[in-house]
Amino acid sequence: MKTSLKMLVLPAALWAAGAAAQSNVAVYGIVDVGLVRESGTPAGKATNVNSGLASGSRLGFKGAEDLGGGMKANFVLENGFNADTGAAGQGGLLFGRQAFAGLSGQFGAVTLGRQYSPYYKALRDVGDPFGAVSLAGRAGNLMATNTRTDNMVELITPVLAGFSADLAYGAGETGGDNARNRMLGGALAYAGGPLKAQLAFHQINNPTATDHVNNTILVASYDFGPLMVHAAGAVNCGPGLEDSRDFTAGVTVPFGVHKLLFSAVHHDDRTKPNKDARQWGIAYLRALSRRTDLYASYATIANRNGASFKVGNATDKGTGPRALDLGLRHTF
Repeated sequence: MKTSLKMLVLPAALWAAGAAAQSNVAVYGIVDVGLVRESGTPAGKATNVNSGLASGSRLGFKGAEDLGGGMKANFVLENGFNADTGAAGQGGLLFGRQAFAGLSGQFGAVTLGRQYSPYYKALRDVGDPFGAVSLAGRAGNLMATNTRTDNMVELITPVLAGFSADLAYGAGETGGDNARNRMLGGALAYAGGPLKAQLAFHQINNPTATDHVNNTILVASYDFGPLMVHAAGAVNCGPGLEDSRDFTAGVTVPFGVHKLLFSAVHHDDRTKPNKDARQWGIAYLRALSRRTDLYASYATIANRNGASFKVGNATDKGTGPRALDLGLRHTF
């Protein structure tokens, strides 16, 4: 009887110990909800309760398994949802924010799946003071962001003397012609002391591979201590963009539990209609704890010659050229 019991208990104990040793899985998320006051819309002023003003509300799972020799297997599955209604975000996709797996080690990291593009990360992490909190005032109201790419293979190199590279390929998955709907992207980054800079590129072909959209951006930030200065300049060409230049500059000013953001964005349309636009944005964030903060943000866009840019936020494109955001964000 004792022998039989040991035979049952020992394999279960070994399995549990092995499972605990080889994997590390974390559950995380953000719940972000607030009030949006929009004006200048065709229907007049509007006040809404919206989800994901500063950061898209999400529930995520991420994990890593130590494979030995400095190599790890990694995965991220991230669901987006609307905290104001409970509905799924990203058009109802189960893991519409991110869904990928890969390997990392001394060679860098290789991942496959639905991921953020190198272009988007360059603008978010370096060039835009509103990048980490996409409130009214975000550069993406006037500038291309190229946020996510399906079927993407990404290679991130190790850092050498402050330099690293981020290369991406998004398969178009069209039979007979791999160039259809294909995405090519990449970024060359430098980080040394208070200075960060990146040069990023994003190209996506149309469904027939007869044309493509090109976006090239140079971003930089410098941390002076009391404040951080951000700047970015982009060149765009292709269907729907034709020929345009985008510029943004701003500052991040942290002081204790407070943070102040300010930015200006200019869209320079080089085509004959000359549909230029300028945006000014300001935001204030107040940390209540390590995981919870309050925020307020206001932005206004001056459209010219029939331009129709709108003030949006992390999950909403907006309906008018002026908006005020007030809300609460909690991370877990």
